[in-house]
Amino acid sequence: MELVDVLIGAEFLAALIGIIYFKRLKNSYWKWFSVYLVIIFISEFFWYLFADQISSSIKQIYFGVFVFPFQFMFLIWLYAMKSLKNKKLFIVCTILYVVTIPFYLENINPLFTINYAVGTTIIAFLVVMEFIKQLKNDDILKFKENKMFYINIGVILFFVGNFPLFAFYYTLYCDYVEIWNFCFLYFRITSSLLYLLFIASFIWGKHQTS
Repeated sequence: MELVDVLIGAEFLAALIGIIYFKRLKNSYWKWFSVYLVIIFISEFFWYLFADQISSSIKQIYFGVFVFPFQFMFLIWLYAMKSLKNKKLFIVCTILYVVTIPFYLENINPLFTINYAVGTTIIAFLVVMEFIKQLKNDDILKFKENKMFYINIGVILFFVGNFPLFAFYYTLYCDYVEIWNFCFLYFRITSSLLYLLFIASFIWGKHQTS
């Protein structure tokens, strides 16, 4: 079994857990987290099935215009709008990210440099804000029951941890292939850990209703 199979399995399990918990979350904004996980699994599974039949340029468009923006936009909404309850922060972060998407359509290669770098920077900022919030109101002391704690750890490991790979993707791939291989292995491992931590947030975390 390859790491990509483990990743798809973790995404499927996270989506399945999300569906199972959906009914009890129907009066909470966390129901959209379940929907998010289902959409991510479907989009990744589609690529998993047809990757060998699709060109690399189509792959970049697929992930750069749909998958990555969907992930970043949802996380910005979850952090800024719902957890931090800051509408202005949500609007500003959304605008900052959205304006980077057209740059990708002009030139394929800078996708990961511009689009992913801006998205990751925004998410990293929101993660710090979330940790500060937890420290201020002592939520960190009840981390086992805090859904955002598990999500925070997963987001740090995956989005922030993989920043070097995607920010310098082509440079590493063309000139430093050994470093690229190491970074890509880290990407595969943290991808699976991300969804396992998402599962943990359902099982052990308590949800808010507003």
